[in-house]
Amino acid sequence: MIEDNYILIRMHRIIGRIDRQTAHIAAKYDLTLSQFGVLEALYHAGDLTVGEVKEKILSSDGTIPVVVKNLEKRGLLFRKQDPADKRKSILSLTEQGRDLIAEAYPENEQMIRKQMSAWTPEEKKQLTALLKKFAV
Repeated sequence: MIEDNYILIRMHRIIGRIDRQTAHIAAKYDLTLSQFGVLEALYHAGDLTVGEVKEKILSSDGTIPVVVKNLEKRGLLFRKQDPADKRKSILSLTEQGRDLIAEAYPENEQMIRKQMSAWTPEEKKQLTALLKKFAV
C-alpha cells in the first residue's frame, strides 16, 4: 500500500513538473497551458470537434468552451458547425494559430525530450509496457 501511494505521488510530481515547464514555455507565447494544449492537439491531429479536443488534452467540460472562445478572439482558431451533427463544432487552426504553435511546440518537445533523457531506451520500453497494464 505504501509503495502504491509512493508511485502515484512520484507520477503526479513528474507530470506536475513537466506541466509547469510547458506552462512557462506557453506563457512566452502569451498562452495558458490549456490554450497551448488545444493548439497543439489541432496542430498534430488536424480539425477536431470540441469533444475530441477535450479528450486529447484531458480537460474538463467547463474549461474548453472558455479556452476555445479566447483562442477564437485572438484569431488563433475558428469554429464551424459540423455538417454531420449541427450540435457540434469543428475547430480549425487559423494561419496565425498554426504559425504560433509551429514556433512554440518544438521548444516544448525539446524540453520533454530532455526530461525523458533520464531513462535509457530500454527503460522507456519497460516503462511503456508497465503503463500499458494500466490502460482501460
